[in-house]
Amino acid sequence: MIRTAQPADLDAIAALHTRARATYYQGHIPEQAYSGDAELTRTREAWSRAVARPAAEGGVFCAEQDGEVTGVAAFLTADGETTLTQLHVDPVHWRRGTGAALHAACLDAWRRAGIGRVRLEVYERNLRAQAFYARHGWLPAPAPATGRTGSHRTLWLTVSPPSGE
Repeated sequence: MIRTAQPADLDAIAALHTRARATYYQGHIPEQAYSGDAELTRTREAWSRAVARPAAEGGVFCAEQDGEVTGVAAFLTADGETTLTQLHVDPVHWRRGTGAALHAACLDAWRRAGIGRVRLEVYERNLRAQAFYARHGWLPAPAPATGRTGSHRTLWLTVSPPSGE
């Protein structure tokens, strides 16, 4: 089930976020940058701000199975641009359609809001995520100078209007 995230979900979201990030950061960046109590607190605070945003400024969706948060996605709209800021699935729930369902919920929200284009940044070594986004129609930014931000790649998605329009 996909639903809007609530403040009561914050501990589960922060823990899931930390587990998911460890799968692609481990061995590439210092562990304290994605793990540990201080990082977990920072992560929870960031998710708290995202969950509290007004709907006009973005959204946070949770995937839930049997009362457990198994995935989370967040997007932000600011200054006329929408960014998919996070999409994480708990590694024990990979390959079960959770990421696709979260992505579909975001697409539905973007279509309802009349958003035509969305961007994201993905860690360059996170090949699993890059393949996921490619399967869902995300394309690299056209020029290398704008297609990378440090250790991340910028991808864009053109959001088609709902069918029948």
